[in-house]
Amino acid sequence: MAKEEKKEEKVTGDKANNQINIELSEETAEGIYANLAMIAHSSSEFVIDFIRLMPGVPKAKVKSRVVITPEHAKRLLTALEENINKYEATFGEVKQVEEMPRFPMNFGGTMGEA
Repeated sequence: MAKEEKKEEKVTGDKANNQINIELSEETAEGIYANLAMIAHSSSEFVIDFIRLMPGVPKAKVKSRVVITPEHAKRLLTALEENINKYEATFGEVKQVEEMPRFPMNFGGTMGEA
C-alpha cells in the first residue's frame, strides 16, 4: 500500500492574522466529480448532496454529502458569488440552460444486453 502524502496549507483569516493549518490528503486533493447538487435544509443545518449523473444510466449516485450550518451556507453562497464574478470577468459569462440536459440512452455507444 502506497504511503499517503499529506499537504498542509496555511489559510489566513480576515481577523487579526488568524491562521489555520489545513491538512489535505492526496486522495482528497484529487477531488470528486459531480454534475448535480441537491440541497435540503432544516432549521439548524443545510445538507448538500453532490451527485454524479451518467448518461444512459437511470440511477445516479451521491458521491459526497456536506452538512453545514445556515451561517456557513450563507458564507458559501457569498464565496461562490464572488468567485463566479471573478471567473466571468476573466472567461466570459457562464451560460445556463433552462432544463436538465437530456442524454440519449445510447450515449457513447450501443447499449448492451444481459
